[in-house]
Amino acid sequence: ERKPLGSHLPLETPAFLACSALFSPKGFPMSVDMSKHFSTSALIRFTLPTIAMMIFTSCYTIVDGFFVSNYAGKTALAAVNLIFPAVMILASVGMMIGTGGSALVAKTLGEGDRPRARRHFSLLIIFAFVVGSVLSLGGWFFMEPTATMLGATPGSQMHHDAALYGRMMMISLPFFILQYAFQSFFVTAGKPKYGFLVIVAAGVANILLDFLFVGVFGWGLPGAALATNIGELIGGGIPLVYFARKRSTHLYFVRPHLRWPVIGKACANGSSEMVTNIAMSLVGILYNWQLLRFIGEDGVAAYGVIMYTVMIFSAVFMGYSVGTSPLMSFQYGAQNHTEMRSLLWKSLGIIGVASIVMFLLGQWLAAPLSAIFVSYDAALLELTVRAYKLYALCFLFMGFAMYASAFFTALNNGLVSALISFLRTLVFQVAAVIVLPMLFGIDGIWLSVTVGDGLTCLVAATFMIALSGRYGYRKGGLSPKAKAKAENGD
Repeated sequence: ERKPLGSHLPLETPAFLACSALFSPKGFPMSVDMSKHFSTSALIRFTLPTIAMMIFTSCYTIVDGFFVSNYAGKTALAAVNLIFPAVMILASVGMMIGTGGSALVAKTLGEGDRPRARRHFSLLIIFAFVVGSVLSLGGWFFMEPTATMLGATPGSQMHHDAALYGRMMMISLPFFILQYAFQSFFVTAGKPKYGFLVIVAAGVANILLDFLFVGVFGWGLPGAALATNIGELIGGGIPLVYFARKRSTHLYFVRPHLRWPVIGKACANGSSEMVTNIAMSLVGILYNWQLLRFIGEDGVAAYGVIMYTVMIFSAVFMGYSVGTSPLMSFQYGAQNHTEMRSLLWKSLGIIGVASIVMFLLGQWLAAPLSAIFVSYDAALLELTVRAYKLYALCFLFMGFAMYASAFFTALNNGLVSALISFLRTLVFQVAAVIVLPMLFGIDGIWLSVTVGDGLTCLVAATFMIALSGRYGYRKGGLSPKAKAKAENGD
């Protein structure tokens, strides 16, 4: 099964079949070749299922927020917003294994070694489930102290609700982690359509059960958590069954070899994505602290509303970044520098246009989106709309910052990728959310992400230019020094 370097790798169509006629009057072919040249339109179509997967994953929290806010009140909403960053810190392990592992597996496929790619894939999925189970158990026992540490007063209703919701999230955490991992591996396996369908099934189940448990049965916060549990079981469980079928795709489960260097390489590759998720959660915690200090409970509720809807916008950028990463990894493994450069410049153009469109949408939709969640409180609605319009400035920079990190992950350079993510969140955004309120008051809090992402874009551009000769995506391919190393096997 070993194939020559750069051999053709058949992939399923990236467009969801029900939408294929919309994107191409002649229909989209049933398979595409990962080694071929991608036009701009083909690149967009290839990433659509991954973008959709990210959006539907975001729907879990959004739907919970809608039903909790409108049926359980703003105290329960604030409690969910308070504890959810802690849950996402644990779940970020799935993003790390998925993005880092898929880059490693895609590069191995590009080198023509499919059996080894399958062993890597199987090992990483087992590792993800084991780690998820350990984190789930630990999270259950430490959820009450976590709620206290995040700012909830022990004995208060907010503290009780936060601990309850967090503990229920631990029930399905291993499958939530698997769901994140499989989102990337479905793309690498050439089955983005099936990954999309799995997330649709999980998202629809979550929505319907939220309506049933919270809206009809009146179970409140526990009902919303239970609906999310079931959705995550579907999102992480169905792929386990799918990839267990031998030869369902060029990736399927085989008996793995326990190789810690493989796990370490995947984790190092994907560490930037984990750092991003952890750092975003830590920034969210810091936001909540600042908002409780400056405004109180209403500030936390307003921030939660913004986060629910911003998840959709950021999911588009993240979905595109994750969706294009296997293509870049494959071409890197095949040493096709011309196509690497083409993918990079097309991606920068696509993200640039999307950034402007999303910023304009953020300004236009600030009021209607906020009203969906907090229309019952006029003062809270006014606060949320103003905050939303200021926060939406970050859409101009967010996509570039996300893509840069994923780009270096695809090149198997986890160090630079992690450094970009670390600077973006744990340095620039943290510094901004601490310093800007001293200068601009409440408005400084809402502008913090924009400042952080803007500075990250400058750092990312510097790395891309400096390392272009090393990886060969500049005009002319590899630099003489990098070419000499490649010829010597280094």
